Amino acid sequence: MNSKLPFYRFIFLALAILALLSAIWAGWVRLGWYWPVPEAGFTLIHGPLMVSAFLGTLISIERAVALGQRWMYVGPLLTGLAGIALILGLGATVGAILITLGSLGFVGIMIVIIRRQLALYTVTMFIGVLAWLTGNILWLFGFPIYHIILWWMAFLVLTIVAERLELGRLVRQPRIAEELFIIGTSILLLGTIISVFVYDLGVRTGGLGLLALAIWLLRFDVARHTIRQKGLPRFAASCLMTGFIWLGISGILGLLFGGQIGGLKYDAILHTVFIGFVISMIFGHAPIIFPAILNLPIRYMPIFYIHLVLLHLSLMIRIIGDLLVFMPLRMWGGLLNGIAILIFLIVTAYSITTSKKEQVPQTSTAI
Repeated sequence: MNSKLPFYRFIFLALAILALLSAIWAGWVRLGWYWPVPEAGFTLIHGPLMVSAFLGTLISIERAVALGQRWMYVGPLLTGLAGIALILGLGATVGAILITLGSLGFVGIMIVIIRRQLALYTVTMFIGVLAWLTGNILWLFGFPIYHIILWWMAFLVLTIVAERLELGRLVRQPRIAEELFIIGTSILLLGTIISVFVYDLGVRTGGLGLLALAIWLLRFDVARHTIRQKGLPRFAASCLMTGFIWLGISGILGLLFGGQIGGLKYDAILHTVFIGFVISMIFGHAPIIFPAILNLPIRYMPIFYIHLVLLHLSLMIRIIGDLLVFMPLRMWGGLLNGIAILIFLIVTAYSITTSKKEQVPQTSTAI
């Protein structure tokens, strides 16, 4: 491991984690927990903090580190600073401008990646980042978050499925797998575009795309094979497979409920993706992402399953509360969602700290 790690990587990661912690707190208050907030509009920034200031920053950092060009850190710096601006109550416009510029920087990174390797998975990642940029521009021009959330969702979903497609090259896939992948992503993109003009139809179409991609992942992803192994590969595969199921559930809910502008059904559609799918992916990929960013190893421990199991059980409680309109279940499920993420951060930090004291074998990325 290189001991001369640039300090700014820690700064960017700290900004992302601060956004995550603030998003969790804002989400808890939105659920109905009467806890103190820095200012009246704090709960309204839950989505932008989680999607852009945390996840957008984290993914951008990962790409910048992989390519090793310093100008690429401008994007995550801007989205990280956007999180600070939103937390301090400097206005949604300031945050939207910084996030839009940050996502534009990410587009630049993806152009470099595509020029180096033109492939279906890199093009899919590029389209996902363009979806993020488009959603941010719409938000900047006054579209309500519920109306552009499908663009942000497409960013995360397409980024993840593209990474899974890349790893899928390690195993022999039938020729139809790539064709079905294109169909699924195309339906999701079609729904995302339609949602700008006919919101309800767009959400239902996007839901069909999410369901198609979930089925594709369950059928063709390499996690179907690595779950039979032991240790970290099995844990990562468990995160992935359960996440794929939640993605499918979100697709079904989108098909059934259509374009919601808020409320419990809206909560169920969104969080089956953003918590059930996306956070599960983070749990499974953390042993790769954090060592890449911090240049520090992570030691796998069986207690990793604690935050994974808690995340999925609590999300089940939350979604049942949403669908049955039973607020106590929803509130407690949401509270435990956040606690599961906090446990993940604590366990990961402990694993990194202890792994520095011992020799850790190189972790395979084929998870």
